[in-house]
Amino acid sequence: MNVTLLALIALAIPFQSKSELTLYRFSQLHMGTNCQIILYSMNKEEASRGANAAFLRMKQLNGIMSDYNQESELRQLCARSGTMPVSVGEDLFKVLTRAHEVSVLSNGAFDVTVGPVVKLWRRARKSIQMPDKDELEAALKLVGYQSMVIDPLKKTVWLKKTGMLLDLGGIAKGYAADESLNVLKKMGISSALVAMGGDVALGDPPPNAKGWKVGIAPVLEEGDAASRYMVLANCAVSTSGDTEQYVEIGGKRYSHLVNPKTGIGLTERISVTIVAPHGIDSDSLTKVVSILGMAKGMEFAGKVPGISCRVVTRKNDLLEVKKSENFPTVHENPKQGKGN
Repeated sequence: MNVTLLALIALAIPFQSKSELTLYRFSQLHMGTNCQIILYSMNKEEASRGANAAFLRMKQLNGIMSDYNQESELRQLCARSGTMPVSVGEDLFKVLTRAHEVSVLSNGAFDVTVGPVVKLWRRARKSIQMPDKDELEAALKLVGYQSMVIDPLKKTVWLKKTGMLLDLGGIAKGYAADESLNVLKKMGISSALVAMGGDVALGDPPPNAKGWKVGIAPVLEEGDAASRYMVLANCAVSTSGDTEQYVEIGGKRYSHLVNPKTGIGLTERISVTIVAPHGIDSDSLTKVVSILGMAKGMEFAGKVPGISCRVVTRKNDLLEVKKSENFPTVHENPKQGKGN
């Protein structure tokens, strides 16, 4: 589940500074998306070492959590579904534990066991045909976070039903952004930003600045330029939408975001931005709000401590915007119209 950085969360543009620290930018492809690291460092060598270490962490996590790679730890876990509890590594255990917590918190609006249904919709996007009804019904029988049993003492995960598949597309990149930023911090680079598609983890602000400028696009179309921005530091921000990953079948648009309870891709045009202390939460919670829709989603977000939320929906040509009272101030870029 990915929103291109330049679509709904634009490239974070730091304030200019006359400090002895120098701004450096790096970019690589990981987890199926363009990943960017922006940091301040004393010299290019230190900056390159830090960025390379952070990118290596992304690569490592992708090797653990990819549902495309048959050798990944995630796929190996799924291959043993319906058998017995399986010991998993620290990273996968952390992500699955938090995923289960968010599932409970959202009453199943977020559910990483939706993998069998997501697999059908990937095929649907390629064939431009709706998933077969019987196949969809069979896939839905394998969905349900209650069938993913996590043992915090033994660090095991038990997928109770044979054929269960996990899809971490709604949480893994947020976690990877957190972890990559932590790598930079441990190497003494604290003024940094890690962006993985629509998930951005922010460290200390640029020198002599209050925060990083993180762009936020006002509408719901691919290629929209960010005309508004927030100033943020030491937090994470994620935006979820369907500007790129969707399919039109029979004149109806279906998002890549799938409702775990119905098995159907979202048809409502919705973009959700959440600011949270950590990327693992901003990433997963944007999916919850998207699935619930504007009204129920905003109500849900209001009950989660430490986060703020902004939702944009489009019906016909009309945009509706709602945001939490504590959502960061949205500033206007020059020569742009007024908005929310």
